Amino acid sequence: MNADDLLLLVTRQMPFGKYQGRLIADLPGHYLAWFAREGFPKGEIGRLLQLAFELDHNGLSSLLDPLRKR
Repeated sequence: MNADDLLLLVTRQMPFGKYQGRLIADLPGHYLAWFAREGFPKGEIGRLLQLAFELDHNGLSSLLDPLRKR
């Protein structure tokens, strides 16, 4: 993980799918869990989705709150 990835979670929007246009940090846990089961996409989006899943799954999503206020 790159430290800049945390900032990208609160600024990058989901580019496709049911939640297209929603910030990656705001994606629901069940959607992230679906990717964890089925496979994350390749590239930056996949890396960010995997990080968002790990934060959500481990109850650490509040770590992003200070970054949202920037």
